[in-house]
Amino acid sequence: MLIEINRKDQLEQLTLSQVWDMVIIGGGATGLGTAVDAASRGFKVLLVEKYDFAKGTSSKSTKLVHGGVRYLANGDIKLVIGALRERGLIFKNAPHVSSAQSFVIPLYSTFDKLKYLVGLKLYDWLAGSLRIGKSVLLSKKEVVEKLPHIKQNGLKGGILYYDGQFDDARLAVNLGQTAVEHGATVLNYMEASDFHKNADGKINGVTVRDTETGQTYTIQAKTVINATGIFVDDILKLDTPNHKNLVRPSQGSHIVIDQKFLDGHDALMIPETSDGRVLFGVPWHGKVLLGTTDIPINEHEIEPRPMEDEINFILTTADNYLNPAPKREDILSIYAGLRPLAAPKDNEESTKEISRDHKLIHSASGLITITGGKWTTYRKMAEETVNMAISVGKLKEVPCRTKHLAIHGSTPDVYHEHWNLYGKDYQAIQQLIQENESLREHLVEGYEYNAAEVVWACRYEMIRKVEDFLARRCRLLLLDAKAAKQAAPKVASLMAQELGKSSEWAQNEVNQFNELADRYLL
Repeated sequence: MLIEINRKDQLEQLTLSQVWDMVIIGGGATGLGTAVDAASRGFKVLLVEKYDFAKGTSSKSTKLVHGGVRYLANGDIKLVIGALRERGLIFKNAPHVSSAQSFVIPLYSTFDKLKYLVGLKLYDWLAGSLRIGKSVLLSKKEVVEKLPHIKQNGLKGGILYYDGQFDDARLAVNLGQTAVEHGATVLNYMEASDFHKNADGKINGVTVRDTETGQTYTIQAKTVINATGIFVDDILKLDTPNHKNLVRPSQGSHIVIDQKFLDGHDALMIPETSDGRVLFGVPWHGKVLLGTTDIPINEHEIEPRPMEDEINFILTTADNYLNPAPKREDILSIYAGLRPLAAPKDNEESTKEISRDHKLIHSASGLITITGGKWTTYRKMAEETVNMAISVGKLKEVPCRTKHLAIHGSTPDVYHEHWNLYGKDYQAIQQLIQENESLREHLVEGYEYNAAEVVWACRYEMIRKVEDFLARRCRLLLLDAKAAKQAAPKVASLMAQELGKSSEWAQNEVNQFNELADRYLL
């Protein structure tokens, strides 16, 4: 079912006199997943997002759908089992944006070969029937065949194992479409600014503000869900001004380089860096992502920038394993995301010791807050959140339906790699091109993104800004920031035509985007 997601139509739902079963604040992985779960159960659902869908952490992951090999090493067996099951469900429900990915761990001691093989065999076993591949020992020769640029001095061999890869922002957009198809109303650029309470102090409504027009709306709600990631404490303080912070942000940064540095289909997994963490080199959309870091920080912002120490750490670690290794001048883009980890009891506690599991609570006012976790477990987190909302709001008991619910675009068909991410929508986009050949024009030299995708995103994916398209509907900003800047004028012009905006609007959008893109460049 193809529904044109028109923001005007979505806004009209706010003007109707109605009481929503659930109002969800936050349009990242957890909020969108919760909207899908609740709407598919038949509840009347409104989701509001202050920025664009997946603007923050949810579009800036390492692009892995995984159980968490590193969590296994920490003894978090329950967390790993749950994540591996959810990984399998993502593959089944959204195969167009997810796939199995092979990883090679190069090892330089015989003891490490045994240690990691045992651990990864356990990892395979814990996945049960949803296992996607078999871990095997590799000889030195086999490691070099798979990773031609790996440093060979002292190399004893390695291990091949399998995990999952996906496109985070594309999955987020598809979740929003799925929610709408099940009757939800979803709005980006809509900020929750205040709560309303009854005489007993229970929240029964929300004031939301359209950040494009400044218009406010008063929304009646049976339950309100705070799914704002690193911003959950800001929302909790709207409810209780003296609230003590629930989360501590951890910054994870990545650099993006040319695929020639891996020169193959296999990903590189470095199991123990100089600070005891894990680093990945992952092929993604024709480039390689190197990351991630794990740095505790005290401030949270919507557009964090990788710190110099993080960039140097990633480059230094890569230099220990790759020949040739990437240098600063090889970096095409840099980006950082902030993870909402549970706040430590002691400020000295390191992020690797803080739980990666999610936390679900409800306040005395009835406000439900879900935080923590990771993309892989978004569906399970959403299920638990909706179950709590049913209890808190005394709503009709309806079982969860998302275990076997196909996400928008889901199809077993495989298209050319560039178009595969659109899934079933591929054919409709091709129809646009057939109707107007000018839409076949590429947005920038060297990349397959074309004008039809911009038009499609305006009509069906609710883009409002040039950034929405270049950062999240397509991923050019993360892949090659300079190329994204070159594409911005054409994207702005196409959007202005489609959305009925002026040439002044288009120029202002280009200026704003260039300022943002500069943060993705060294």
